Amino acid sequence: MPRISDDQDPMIVFEDVSKRFKLRHARSLKRTVMDAVQRRTIAEEFTAVNGLSFEVRPGEAVALMGKNGSGKSTTLKLLSGVLRPSDGWIRVRGRIAGLLEVGAGFHPELTGRENIYMNASILGMTKKETDERFDQIVEFSELAGFIDTEVKRYSSGMYARLGFSVAIHTELDVLLVDEVLSVGDAEFQAKCNTKLKELKEQGKTMFIVSHSAAQLKKLCDRGIVLERGRKVHDGSLDEALKIIAPKKK
Repeated sequence: MPRISDDQDPMIVFEDVSKRFKLRHARSLKRTVMDAVQRRTIAEEFTAVNGLSFEVRPGEAVALMGKNGSGKSTTLKLLSGVLRPSDGWIRVRGRIAGLLEVGAGFHPELTGRENIYMNASILGMTKKETDERFDQIVEFSELAGFIDTEVKRYSSGMYARLGFSVAIHTELDVLLVDEVLSVGDAEFQAKCNTKLKELKEQGKTMFIVSHSAAQLKKLCDRGIVLERGRKVHDGSLDEALKIIAPKKK
């Protein structure tokens, strides 16, 4: 297997990666038994990502694009380690931080304060590191008045604020963001975009899923477009945007 070792090597490598899921259809008990007796297939296989290969160099900000169901979120979950590939291999160098779903990594019965420490630990931070960054995390999230409230009482926007704030305050090398910044008010979204630009200027590697062309143009130069789990474009962001939203004649 290849070795990722020095600073000139890619931060991310996908090599012929595929991910398949079993889809089981809802059936009556009688139908399920009859299908089993007659040895009929009661589940179908769905390929969410199909033979995907790409590399991301240090400091690149890449937009992952495609219509709903194209495999974007599955790709990010494979990259983060939430899912394992059915075929192929993935290599990542450095510490990954990400916000893949609203509320991901949070326990609803714990307070915002407790979830900061738990989520930071999942992202690889020590308690000392979290202690040092705690006030910054809370200040950025603008949730000081709710930090000792159980997060099950949070709105989706509050979840996104806290999750994003924890993610960007870790010692990260690669940042993954999956559309969650569309949740919340315009002022906070602008604040998040400013922070993302700062991380880009610091040379952090970013992988971003967003339907906002304006946001992607500010952050990314390269676009990867997926269609039914396959890569159909990897190159210029402008060309990628034309594929996603072609101009009407």
